[in-house]
Amino acid sequence: MSVFMRRATVADLERIMVLERATFEADAWPEDAMRREIESEHGYYLVAVDDRLEAARDAAADGGTEGTDGTGGTEAAADSAAGLLGYAGLLAPAGGGQGDVQTIAVAPSTRGIGLGRALMHALITEARRRHVAEIFLEVRADNPIARALYDSLGFEQIGVRPRYYRGGIDAVHMRLTVPPAVTRPADAGPPSSTASATRRAHGADLGTGATP
Repeated sequence: MSVFMRRATVADLERIMVLERATFEADAWPEDAMRREIESEHGYYLVAVDDRLEAARDAAADGGTEGTDGTGGTEAAADSAAGLLGYAGLLAPAGGGQGDVQTIAVAPSTRGIGLGRALMHALITEARRRHVAEIFLEVRADNPIARALYDSLGFEQIGVRPRYYRGGIDAVHMRLTVPPAVTRPADAGPPSSTASATRRAHGADLGTGATP
């Protein structure tokens, strides 16, 4: 499996919603709300895809009959979520100084490889590019894996929103003061795999909802 992250488009909406509904169930966003988020000039949504399955889907869409591995692309293309490994979204109006992690989710088969962390690092990098000083998110109080991830990224708890999620689950409100970019000496060698890898922020490796 080859993981590639890119900017999300409306063409990804169907697959995003399959993963959204599977991850967040009763707390899943409506499709029209997700579409607005992806299309918003103030948003920054990413998808992580499997390059091999993406190539198979593209071949099928173009009328081809085989995937890149020669086994046939139609089977991979038949699954509406095939090839989508995760997604994440940031809301950060230019010049506003603040941003919100709107959502993050990782497919169950891909959890545990650091993809949630990679998506979060990408959102933080984009926030820095937009001159955002603080990033906020909410995470389910009963999701220790997600909370541990955000803690490790430097987020701090600043409050609790009682019964924020369906089922009466509290949301933990968290904030990150965006750190400055780290410059590396030319001879320092390549970055670590963790650094390069990298609801709301719900799920991610996470399996929850942020609107962690």
